[in-house]
Amino acid sequence: MRRIRIAKPLITNEEIDLVIKTLETGYLTHGKVVEEFEKRFAEKHMCREAAALSNGTIALEASLRSLGVGFGDEVIVPSFTFIATANAALILGARPILCDIDPETFTLDPECVERAVTRRTRVIIPVHLFGHPADMDPIIKIARENNIYVLEDAAQAHGAKYKNRFVGCLGDLGIYSLYATKNITSGEGGIVVSNDPDKIKFIKIFRDQGQTSKYVHEILGSNYRLTSIQGALALKQLEKLDLYNEIRRRNARLLTQKLSKISWIKTPVEREWAYHVYHQYVILLKEDAPITRDGLREYLERNGVETAVHYPIPINKQPLYKKLGYDEDCCPVADSVSKRILSLPVHPGVSEEDIEYIYEILSKI
Repeated sequence: MRRIRIAKPLITNEEIDLVIKTLETGYLTHGKVVEEFEKRFAEKHMCREAAALSNGTIALEASLRSLGVGFGDEVIVPSFTFIATANAALILGARPILCDIDPETFTLDPECVERAVTRRTRVIIPVHLFGHPADMDPIIKIARENNIYVLEDAAQAHGAKYKNRFVGCLGDLGIYSLYATKNITSGEGGIVVSNDPDKIKFIKIFRDQGQTSKYVHEILGSNYRLTSIQGALALKQLEKLDLYNEIRRRNARLLTQKLSKISWIKTPVEREWAYHVYHQYVILLKEDAPITRDGLREYLERNGVETAVHYPIPINKQPLYKKLGYDEDCCPVADSVSKRILSLPVHPGVSEEDIEYIYEILSKI
């Protein structure tokens, strides 16, 4: 039976060959291949500098540390995102302030942000969720008027654009994940970009035990380095980012053309100012859908189509945050969306025949 996976990293002989060459050098920890990846990643996203780290969560935490976030501070985040966005603030003793989302792009609602700002707000973290940019202009305007930093969570948005500008360096800092399912991968990994060299310098010191030189430790840090093996993999993947994103966009267009014929499915939105890179292709089941979301997942699974739900429980309803006293009913749009979304395969390994098959299966319901 046909099997269409929800995610499938594309690793070719080019990546394998560079990893082998890196292994043969004997320099396996954070070395020149990582520095080359940092340089090229920053250039690709039109940022001044970049710092690679062990994962995207640490990239968030290190970025917040570089902005001086700590006890008593507030950090505005969307409720509908991977929990690491909020937890990075919580780990530092700050309080994540949960905001609702736009019902079509699933990104941070600027009107909610404006209402949430207080004198304690230090950072706003818009998330470019599923590869679609957040509406950055009003968010940045709010931030600048209130002397607040903007940290872009672009973990799922490598190469995405807002008004023809790459996301990541629209605010003060931006982070990306290099996890296995992302648009490019190093297996595990993360990277921070910024036009502020002092922030990147801090992060590079922080990731290396707080060292400014060998055995001279200026700040409290830890080991959050990216290995040379991971750097080699990421470097080759970066060369293919444009190609992979265009294939994702092609697959998304084909899916939308087909699935728009099914009345109970709402296909993803791409705003006129956005260049969506479709880390995920996320449909929304309308209220009159003839099948439940879980029933649809089971049906597709039986027919060889893997799906995923990103994310079934918004942060305001997570047990951890309810224990911390958060209002679980604070974000009604996020609550509604979380019950009706479903991610379909869109990665570069999906063929036109696969898309036709997905449509045929869905059209039978």
